[in-house]
Amino acid sequence: MRYVSFRRADGTDGFGRLDGDAIIDLTTAGGPQTLKAALAAGSLASLADGARLARADVALLPAIPDPAKILCVGLNYATHVAETGRDQKDYPAIFVRYPDSLVGDGQPIVKPSVTERFDYEGELAVVIGKPCHKVARADALEYIAGYAAFNDGSVRDWQRHNIQFTPGKTFPHSGAFGPALVTPDEVGDIAAQRVVTRLNGQVVQDQPVSDLIWNIAFVIEYISAFTPLGPGDVIATGTPGGVGDKRNPPLYMQAGDTVEVSIGTVGTLTNAIIDEI
Repeated sequence: MRYVSFRRADGTDGFGRLDGDAIIDLTTAGGPQTLKAALAAGSLASLADGARLARADVALLPAIPDPAKILCVGLNYATHVAETGRDQKDYPAIFVRYPDSLVGDGQPIVKPSVTERFDYEGELAVVIGKPCHKVARADALEYIAGYAAFNDGSVRDWQRHNIQFTPGKTFPHSGAFGPALVTPDEVGDIAAQRVVTRLNGQVVQDQPVSDLIWNIAFVIEYISAFTPLGPGDVIATGTPGGVGDKRNPPLYMQAGDTVEVSIGTVGTLTNAIIDEI
């Protein structure tokens, strides 16, 4: 199944199940009002169908608009480690984003006015489906509600003000997440999917998920060891090599550009770039 969060023309938010070019509204009176709440209640698969909405009549929000935690894995493909000139460590780098730093599919990503070094990072995102703390690697995949594409838009100069990444990763509306939460049965073998990023139609990143240094089960085990995870929490698993900042000459996102992050059966996340007003 493919589940989306959306905003109606009247400004109210909801969530539903994709059905071709339509969305089956699952936001019913007396039931969960968000996809995160439905995951927490364990009721997603049993919710009654509501109105059938044309996808074109709503604006998609991030797959989970209101996660309590967004944790991102840095330097998780050897090609990206190599292009940065860093040494590979024994454990993954982890940093955070905030929910207001993300937009949904089809919505504009905002280039901050304080930088000319605004970079793309196509990634696979994992959405947690049930409470998860100190989980063993062998059991970790059982806690996944689904997957989505993720653009970890990065303000490179602010990212490097010091040794931690957070300032360059949290500007409002500087990244994207979606289009949908896609359940594992719909995706199939996640390791066989490729993370492909296109800037104005040009492929700039292309690498299989199987190339992750620390695979999804390891990452869930590692993160859940130091912080409890809950339904709707998001883990962005890292970007492949090919980022714009390490090209010669550098290739950054500019207003008027279009960025697509495609991940096989997970789907394609598409966003235009606009300048901050």
